Amino acid sequence: MQATIRHRKGVFVRISNVQSAPYAQRVNSMYGKIASGKRIRTASDDAAGLAIANLLKRNSKGLDVGASNIQDGIGVANIQDGALGTMQDSLQRIRELSVKASNGMYGDSEKQMIQAEVDQLLSDIQDTAVGTQYNEMKLFDGSMADMDIAASADGKGLKINMENVTLKSLGLEGYNVTGKFDIGVIDAAMEKISTARSRTGASTNALEHAYNYNKGTSLDLVASRSRIEDLDVPKAVSEEKKNKLLQDYRMGMIRRKMQDGSGVLRLFGGM
Repeated sequence: MQATIRHRKGVFVRISNVQSAPYAQRVNSMYGKIASGKRIRTASDDAAGLAIANLLKRNSKGLDVGASNIQDGIGVANIQDGALGTMQDSLQRIRELSVKASNGMYGDSEKQMIQAEVDQLLSDIQDTAVGTQYNEMKLFDGSMADMDIAASADGKGLKINMENVTLKSLGLEGYNVTGKFDIGVIDAAMEKISTARSRTGASTNALEHAYNYNKGTSLDLVASRSRIEDLDVPKAVSEEKKNKLLQDYRMGMIRRKMQDGSGVLRLFGGM
């Protein structure tokens, strides 16, 4: 923008650069940054910084999704642990009843009553094995491979072991205490359940560790991105006020020069 003073006799005084276009653009850009809270709004503000900020955003978002996946995995592991715990209790009771039925003081009628309870417990174990599900996926009937949990930002991660704990897998089909039976079969089944439960507990611990890592790392990445991308608003406002004061001072000096120039012209005009 230019300011021009014209005297009536046609003498001109022209003062340039009262307010240049780049200055106006810089002011508008700064106000936009202050309004958005972002130091980098476009690639022209800081191309390298924008590229780094986008990379950090991609990784942090990936870790957040991974953390959500891990929470789902922990839910699966908790369901497994609860079901296995119920089976373990049932097997412990079956073993007690088996030891009781081994006592020679019990006749056939007493053993039949003991067997009735054993049958109910075996039915509970089978129902748990075929009925325990997560999102309509059966966890204990041997129909599923190990479950992959996409825990990391690149989609890789951990596994949850899927166990087969049906009566057939446990070797308990047809178990009957009214005739000849081997308590060692119950011990073997209990050992298998204990091993499966230990693996589930290990998976839970690994998932919880991965979850804590994801959340902590994601927060660090967000903080790093903020340092690159976000605007220090108080500093920017203070800087803009300083620039405005300087510009107002320049404008005042220009106006004074213009007034002085006008006085000189009037002086020569009166001669």
